[in-house]
Amino acid sequence: MKFLRYESNGAVKPGLKDQDTIYDLSEIITDISSDNIGALITSQIDVASLPKVQSYNKLCEPIAGVGKVICVGLNYADHAKESGLPLPKEPIIFMKATSSITGPDDDVQIPRKSVKTDWEVELGVVIGKKCKYVEEKDAFDYIAGYTIVNDVSEREFQIEREGQWTKGKSHDTFSPIGPYLVTKDEIKDVQNLAMKLSVDGKVYQDGNTNTMHFQVAFLVSYLSQFMTLMPGDIISTGTPPGVGLGQTPPVYLKPGQVMKVSIEGLGEQEQKTVQA
Repeated sequence: MKFLRYESNGAVKPGLKDQDTIYDLSEIITDISSDNIGALITSQIDVASLPKVQSYNKLCEPIAGVGKVICVGLNYADHAKESGLPLPKEPIIFMKATSSITGPDDDVQIPRKSVKTDWEVELGVVIGKKCKYVEEKDAFDYIAGYTIVNDVSEREFQIEREGQWTKGKSHDTFSPIGPYLVTKDEIKDVQNLAMKLSVDGKVYQDGNTNTMHFQVAFLVSYLSQFMTLMPGDIISTGTPPGVGLGQTPPVYLKPGQVMKVSIEGLGEQEQKTVQA
């Protein structure tokens, strides 16, 4: 199923999308959140009995109360090559502040004093139940589903200002998520999904999860050795080539541009850039 959260008349409501129709889940749950995601994805829902959503203002991030956004750097062989860096022997891990989370079509802010704000289309893995010391062969049992993450990054803050990557990754609106939480049963092969990102109609990223260096099951298992993964946590699994930093010369975002972000089977995002 494709679960979602939508805003209508100032209130955020839970819903699901079936074919081209959105249905209201308010009679079943008050919201889609880290508290109930495990039960929701395993429940039997009679879609035909749900009221249809006739109109809404916008789609919001598909899950509320995300505890952690854990990101994997340099995880695509072709992206590492364009960055002029070797593939890591172990996953490069960093965190994004949860205050950076925003909806799939919300504006993305260019931070004050930013000169190198960049884009990254990424597959997001949503954890469905408490996960600690999990073996790779069992990893998919702990996954609720998948979503799109645009891992917006300020490269000067990230790379040139010393310290950890987090400060270049965590500005408000730097984590558009959604539009849907797509349950894992809908995705035949998560390691073979086309990914695209365009800016003002020009396609910069056109990749596939099949060039992922450390694959999804390994990442869930690996991370669970170092921390407990909780329901609603999101693993942002890295980006294919085509980021602004990798262009010749580099290209960065400025206010007034439009990004379109898509992953096969997971939907599409669209964001306008604005000055913070």
